Amino acid sequence: MTERFTPTPDHKFSFGLWTVGWQGRDPFGDATRPHLDPADSVRRLAELGAYGVTFHDDDLIPFGASETERESHIKRFRQALDATGLIVPMATTNLFTHPVFKDGGFTANDRDVRRYALRKVIRNIDLAAELGAKTYVAWGGREGAESGAAKDVRVALDRMKEAFDLLGDYVTEQGYDLRFAIEPKPNEPRGDILLPTVGHALAFIERLERPELYGVNPEVGHEQMAGLNFPHSIAQALWADKLFHIDLNGQSGIKYDQDLRFGAGDLRSAFWLVDLLESAGYDGPRHFDFKPPRTEDFDGVWESAAGCMRNYLILKERAEAFRSDPEVVDALRASRLDELARPTAEDGLAGLLADRGAFEDFDVDAAAERGMAFERLDQLAMDHLLGVR
Repeated sequence: MTERFTPTPDHKFSFGLWTVGWQGRDPFGDATRPHLDPADSVRRLAELGAYGVTFHDDDLIPFGASETERESHIKRFRQALDATGLIVPMATTNLFTHPVFKDGGFTANDRDVRRYALRKVIRNIDLAAELGAKTYVAWGGREGAESGAAKDVRVALDRMKEAFDLLGDYVTEQGYDLRFAIEPKPNEPRGDILLPTVGHALAFIERLERPELYGVNPEVGHEQMAGLNFPHSIAQALWADKLFHIDLNGQSGIKYDQDLRFGAGDLRSAFWLVDLLESAGYDGPRHFDFKPPRTEDFDGVWESAAGCMRNYLILKERAEAFRSDPEVVDALRASRLDELARPTAEDGLAGLLADRGAFEDFDVDAAAERGMAFERLDQLAMDHLLGVR
């Protein structure tokens, strides 16, 4: 492997236990790999150059485990972390696997299920804080409906708000240095999931009692499943100062959530995403939420994980070369990106209204004839992405 594409902890690459530990089970087929011990995952990821590992509560502690069993699992996990130096930057709660959550957790029609879901989350928040996590992700995969009458969406959003406000109260009262990141997804496993896109989540956050505690955790495949431009969604999250975490993977078009290794699928989108994250100075984890294909044995699992990091570093190098190319600098100027950065009415409303050149004397036909030179700029990007410049 080329040395410059070898990951180190400084790159802040992290993986979920559920990613490399996915057994290959899907709706049409049984598992193709055996259970992978979380401590073994930690050790192997450290060898590959990752800096962090994340988990759902049920990834680390089997659902229904006794207190003694729970403490044993946590102890072994902590020992692996201490031995390798890996950290836990993020944690989350599984509110989707057990049948009790068939109608959701925070928005289940059954009140007792909602109360249980909140207590389950709070219990894992305590563990997350104990292990040093700074971000708590919330994915509401079961918060939705398949039929119109089954869920009053306005009331369900009330319950969603209530849940997040209570969790905000809890971390504040406990003095935890922890923020929440809402993870949008349009569908799967529910027919329609609440807060389906980054835009929906950002709007929802503004209605919470402590909006400063909440941001988003966008995932590549989730936005693309809705036919959206993922780098544009990330740009809006950055613009709102709400990109608290990010899930990187690969996706090919509008279909089921493929969770391919990062860089597989829409490579152009991946290029622009890395270009954006690096040029914007995003300093959070580069977290991979992917699934090694069920065709692979464990050698293939680790190849897939290593490929996620390698592809990010390759794209990072390509993006940096693109931005430093003098021809690209000229092409950006020809495309008038510098004009976009200038305020439209820096002279204020009065100046705008007094400027005859802004309307009365504006030569519409001449302006319409101007070329934008975008094709040259885009081809330069392609040249750099394909490695011919």
